[in-house]
Amino acid sequence: MKVAIVHDWLVNYGGAERVVEELLKIFPEAEIYTLVYNKKKMASHFPPEKIHTSFVQKIPFSSKLYTKLLSLMPKAFESFDFSDYDLIISSSSSCAKGIITPTSSTYIAYIHSPMRYAWDLYFDYFKRSGFLTRFFMKRQMPKIRQWDFISSQRIDYIIANSSYISRRIKKFWGRDSQVIYPPVDTKRLGWNGKASEDFYVVFSRFVSYKRIDLAISACGELGKKLVVIGSGSQEKELKKLASKYHNSEIKFTGRISDEEVKDYLQRCKALIFCAEEDFGIIPVEAQACGRPVIAFKKGGALETVKENVTGIFFEEQETQSVVNAVKKFEELYDKNAFSPQAICEHAQNFSSEKFQNNIKQLVSKVQKQN
Repeated sequence: MKVAIVHDWLVNYGGAERVVEELLKIFPEAEIYTLVYNKKKMASHFPPEKIHTSFVQKIPFSSKLYTKLLSLMPKAFESFDFSDYDLIISSSSSCAKGIITPTSSTYIAYIHSPMRYAWDLYFDYFKRSGFLTRFFMKRQMPKIRQWDFISSQRIDYIIANSSYISRRIKKFWGRDSQVIYPPVDTKRLGWNGKASEDFYVVFSRFVSYKRIDLAISACGELGKKLVVIGSGSQEKELKKLASKYHNSEIKFTGRISDEEVKDYLQRCKALIFCAEEDFGIIPVEAQACGRPVIAFKKGGALETVKENVTGIFFEEQETQSVVNAVKKFEELYDKNAFSPQAICEHAQNFSSEKFQNNIKQLVSKVQKQN
């Protein structure tokens, strides 16, 4: 069986790229098709000899400017020829799912999300964009939405990365989907058997929708220790916010290695997670380390965090809501409400092994039907 894997772009390594990596473990002989590829950053994960890029790769600085080239993406993915393949699996939150496949092949799409900037987050992106971007958004998005819907009808079988995304797929595309949670490397993590230390962790890219500011302001007001892991466009703004709180210790680590992240997660009292995510791998990683999560009660966190067992929720993306949640958490924590062993066991529901088994079962089922 000849297999192709299609992904939006391979320029940085993150949660979506982990899915591609696990698919490659299931189908080691598969070829990978993508819009653009950054060899310097991604060769250790995805060998250059397996990669097929679109014509966009030839555009100067395309691996940095690819997000500005949305108008070219439909044509780029439709230009790939899959005539020789029996099975094609795409991994997409943008345009990769819009490929054209022959009727003789089976096409499965793993959807991280329908295009957020085209559908329910359009107005949020629009408000935060500059004049030039707004100008093109107004003119391009109606056509992009039409193409997005039409191309979604080409898929034979759709996998959603969470029930939350499954509902969005139904709303925007009118398609049913099967939920298979993305892979988390739970084997690499694990509880170290030690008691937690008196600090909280927030771990994320520093972008506005992650709402790291809420964790900083809540811990600042409560005088709690907080370790802020990551980097991004909001770094100066977040450090300025943290500097206002002299009664608490807020430490910024910058980008650190996986082992250093693991060490913080294993030692912390809890992870604070303030974003509304499609799935959210970081809360699962914290739980795989035996540590509970204080999470915003929306999105994928509702499927990965068990309330009062592996963590608690706060209702609003407001500082006071997070403050109240931290207070409630500490009351439960003092009563030994959170068992590291139980939290670790729960995290196994999202392991890489479970992901691989679920994908294999689906492909086997599809092949029998065909």
